Amino acid sequence: MQETTQLFSVLDRVFLTVSPLVVIVLIGFLYARKVDSDMSVANRVNMDIFLPALIFAVMSSKEFDISTYATLAAGSFAMVIGSGLLIWPLCKTLGVAPKTFAPPMMFNNCGNLGLPLALLAFGDTGLAAFVAMFLVSNTLHFTLGKYLVNPNASFRNLLLNPIMLATVAGLIWSTFKIPVAEWAATPIAMLSEISIPLMLFSLGVRMKSVDLSNWKVGIYGAIFSPLTGLMIAIPFALLMDLSNEFTAYIILFSALPPAVLNFMFSERYNQDPQAVASIVLIGNIASLIFIPATLFFIL
Repeated sequence: MQETTQLFSVLDRVFLTVSPLVVIVLIGFLYARKVDSDMSVANRVNMDIFLPALIFAVMSSKEFDISTYATLAAGSFAMVIGSGLLIWPLCKTLGVAPKTFAPPMMFNNCGNLGLPLALLAFGDTGLAAFVAMFLVSNTLHFTLGKYLVNPNASFRNLLLNPIMLATVAGLIWSTFKIPVAEWAATPIAMLSEISIPLMLFSLGVRMKSVDLSNWKVGIYGAIFSPLTGLMIAIPFALLMDLSNEFTAYIILFSALPPAVLNFMFSERYNQDPQAVASIVLIGNIASLIFIPATLFFIL
């Protein structure tokens, strides 16, 4: 009887974690089907204003200590590089170009999906941990990820990227424990609260443009994205003797689907964008199965 009660308790927590994400994504999808929606401006504002505000708000809080999450940041780095090393030799067997397939396997949806998922599953502590892992993955995506898609890509604007500026500012505030004045903290917090719902809504809008003409490579991506991540995350957690809490964080992070940013880069540098769109969108749809299953085992 007690085991049954515990099972239903875990299932209830999984449902309460996943259902808000699904509802907001579904609203975005249904809205896009009724109204021709161009999210480019909203997405740019989110990347330039709201998400940097969220990063700074989390990192500048009194509770955030970057050294606490150093091991998780290292784990994020290992997952990005390790996933690439695992998948690159398989690309020929799968019949897809490495520049098309490898980046989506390396860089997961730790922004649009990972941050809200961490907040709902683990609260503010989990969000802070995921921010640390997101920052590593995002920095690698704007550097190594760009280079993989286009070796001639320019990195001059990387340090001027609002997310990077917010990260540097957050590190300074966190390291030196600088208090944020209330007149500044309140609007920053209000702006940061826009970011997560907007990311989910935008993901739903993008779901409308699922292209099934490349369904096979999309299914490959849906399988190998969480699989390669888990193949790195689990040994890393054991090797580093992570706590149960940190192990749960890194396993959930590893199971995330490919990032939407992969499609943006492939479109910008003309690296088979239709195939990458299928990988990203089918992978995110498949996460409706993988994410609840992962939560069931770690909660």
